[in-house]
Amino acid sequence: MLHDALLITGRDLRIEARSKVALWQVLPFAILALLLFAFALGPRSDLLAATAPGLFWLALLFSSILATQRALSIEGSEATRESARLLGLDPAGVFLGKMAALGIELAALELVLAGGVLLFFHVHVASWGLLVASCLLAVVGLSAASVLYGSLAGGARVRATLLPILVLPVVAPVLIAGSRAFSASLAPGGGEGGRWLTVLAVFAVVYSGLGIALYGAMEEN
Repeated sequence: MLHDALLITGRDLRIEARSKVALWQVLPFAILALLLFAFALGPRSDLLAATAPGLFWLALLFSSILATQRALSIEGSEATRESARLLGLDPAGVFLGKMAALGIELAALELVLAGGVLLFFHVHVASWGLLVASCLLAVVGLSAASVLYGSLAGGARVRATLLPILVLPVVAPVLIAGSRAFSASLAPGGGEGGRWLTVLAVFAVVYSGLGIALYGAMEEN
């Protein structure tokens, strides 16, 4: 399973490195979304700082839809799925590989968006450990849920519009817990950030487990 996961991760990342879709489409979209949020709120620095955590996660969630659609397009054709079955790849390994590749892309997006928040929203992080931990746990949960529900919508002709409807309500706990953890990281001592880290960890574990158990059956349908 781990060998297959590494194989799929390497393949997806190599394809992305050659196509540069994330670099020229997903990343600019994420930056534009963050800037538009800032323009909509106006020049008040206190308002920008107060809303920065929520806007960071909104920009990330919307951008993750584009990244997920790109990641799933690699497996979109029936010929690609059939070749994976003929090669005897473990479905759980395929899921973990696609999840890891998407997670790496989302982590890179988080770095850029965090830099944008620090630059444009005038926030000062007091607990970097809490912020980094929440971002990493959120990446695991987001990538797991996105690949799982993306597989569910994979065979639909309206996947581009169906995927956001399926994924965004499901990842609402990541938005809530991530925003609260981000807010807690701005306060000295971290506040109640540990409780929100627990929510993110549970979400990540649940959807990772569901993906490992169900991905093969969903790809066969």
